[in-house]
Amino acid sequence: MAPESSATPMTLTAVVASTRPGRVGRSVTDWFIARAAECDDFVSHTVDLRELALPFLDEPHPPALQRYTKSHTRAWSRIVDASDAFVFVTPEYNGSFPAPLKNAWDYLVVEWRHKPAAFVSYGGVSAGTRAVQTGKQVVANLGMLPIGPTVSVPFVGELVEDGAFRPGKVQEAAAEQVLDELARTARVMRLLRDGTY
Repeated sequence: MAPESSATPMTLTAVVASTRPGRVGRSVTDWFIARAAECDDFVSHTVDLRELALPFLDEPHPPALQRYTKSHTRAWSRIVDASDAFVFVTPEYNGSFPAPLKNAWDYLVVEWRHKPAAFVSYGGVSAGTRAVQTGKQVVANLGMLPIGPTVSVPFVGELVEDGAFRPGKVQEAAAEQVLDELARTARVMRLLRDGTY
């Protein structure tokens, strides 16, 4: 019989990385979260960095100490700490990820550790893939485990109709792979964090 902790649904947090006006990131995230809602392994929710509105890192102490002085940091810490897995939905800006995403990562250290990270990227011909490659380096340095499968959306503007993202078969299949791998990895890593693995 599997331990109770491995049977309980896990919390999957999808992070909308783009904060600019006119972005499509929120609609892409809404689609992914709808797919995740069909997966019994997860209870899913979205964190929109535009709504979270973290200021540029303004804590006086290194985040590894967890000596937070700001209410917005403590709120962000609670969200990340309560999550078992993450999906970062990101465009590519100049060969990398948006600055608000790096800022959100940099606020915390301990809360990220031993949790899997997946990426959904979008853009033009490159589909945001360079943002994923550089992002994986950052999350690995935070002690997260970036999984292999990703969702890449080239020419994303062609797949948005009336503000809603309409994925193709390739994106649908990739989302299924991402969710399957996240579920397997997150269960093992939750046992690791609990000290039962």
